[in-house]
Amino acid sequence: MKLYPAIDLLDGRVVRLHKGDFDAVTDYGGDPAAVAAAYLAQGAEYLHVVDLSGARDGERRQSAAVQSLSNTGLRLQVGGGIRTREEIAAILKAGAERVIIGSLAVREPDTVAAWISEFGPDRIVAAFDVRIEAGIIWPLVAGWTRKGDEPLAALLERYTSSGLRHALVTDVDRDGALQGPNTSLYAELCELWPDIAWQASGGVSSLDDLVALKNVGADGAIVGKALFENRFSLGEALACLQSA
Repeated sequence: MKLYPAIDLLDGRVVRLHKGDFDAVTDYGGDPAAVAAAYLAQGAEYLHVVDLSGARDGERRQSAAVQSLSNTGLRLQVGGGIRTREEIAAILKAGAERVIIGSLAVREPDTVAAWISEFGPDRIVAAFDVRIEAGIIWPLVAGWTRKGDEPLAALLERYTSSGLRHALVTDVDRDGALQGPNTSLYAELCELWPDIAWQASGGVSSLDDLVALKNVGADGAIVGKALFENRFSLGEALACLQSA
């Protein structure tokens, strides 16, 4: 299983939002490139980057920071309110390996499916923030304030012809809460859609959580707050996954 240490960027600083709330920001400070270099030194291969400034205002997208991070040699996947094919092209040009498409993947699946066909299935990650109600997985939009028009299962059917290969799912009730990931959710996704490389996001707080995600078949795990709050080091996590 791949491990994606996460860096959330707001105005050039490394931060963390609690459950996506811009009014609940923890500022970890520091130079993002220095944080990335430290992960690289511990054995990281990948980096998950969220451009929060760009998510709030597309005119303030932090392309220079993305380029600086890609220059470390890490393989980047970058997201944060990406709304146009021009933004995708610019982020890829800045050195990212993959671009993460969030709310548009729910609101405009036909558009995103066309981008997957245009840029290639290994260049696009469809990201779904979900909440489970009565056993049904619902994607959320509008800052997690309302459900999409259809359950995730129906939405995924609309992507089959485009060859969707990478998907990231966040259980919003676990995000940033260090309560452990929803392993049953990822087990269900991996079983029902085995051709998609599922990335798990939200709630990882221990090495046991990572092993549990690996055991249910997740292709990758996003880890942010647990690293910044020293629940474990990236080196420890990589060693644990290698031996699990």
